[in-house]
Amino acid sequence: MTLEKMLQCQGFGSRKFCRSLVLEHRVEIGGIICTDPGLLIETDNLSFCIDGEQWECRKKLYLVLNKPAGYECSHQPQHHPSVFSLFPPPFIHRGLQCVGRLDQDTTGMLLLSDDGNFIHRYTSPRKKVPKIYQITTADPFRQDQLERLENGVELRNEKTITKALKCRLIDEYHVKLVIAEGKYHQVKRMIAAVGNRVEKLHRSAIGGLSLPASLPAGHWCFLNENDLKKLNETGH
Repeated sequence: MTLEKMLQCQGFGSRKFCRSLVLEHRVEIGGIICTDPGLLIETDNLSFCIDGEQWECRKKLYLVLNKPAGYECSHQPQHHPSVFSLFPPPFIHRGLQCVGRLDQDTTGMLLLSDDGNFIHRYTSPRKKVPKIYQITTADPFRQDQLERLENGVELRNEKTITKALKCRLIDEYHVKLVIAEGKYHQVKRMIAAVGNRVEKLHRSAIGGLSLPASLPAGHWCFLNENDLKKLNETGH
């Protein structure tokens, strides 16, 4: 692949703009300033610098964000900042999308990618990928309410019963809920259906992958191969 094509694929702009980056001596590889936009390069494990900032060449993006409250999972937010404002512009230019969505007041684990097959794999209701939530409720939660969630509740405008894969009481105001669907406001509607209300909602894991404890709210990191394998695990 040529250098200018690689830069375009990595989201740095049009072919013409990427050519100008090279001709203006703004691109370095291995500490050497590049001057030829048509230079053929091997992209595997390639690191490069633009204006002194280092980047790694990646065929696809697989990211996890510790989503803070007050952000919308949309490129065109209505009332709050977009989660995409937390990422470098080249990621957005190459088509970064949320893998499912979290409400603006919901915090925690949000996956993002520019890989369409990956996005479909973890958003399709047919795949039954478990998602784990930590819930703070307005009123004390009872054992019979837990049982109702596991047995299934009726949600307005839904044709089928909605069940929790697992539901556990942490303490009287905190519940761990595992679901395998992604219906509109599903967790909040399920809790309301058993006579309670969600005060705080945090997604802590998807599949067998937990949100990294070291990742602060508003920060993101790349997923490695081991992380991607854990997503396919069903233990919860």
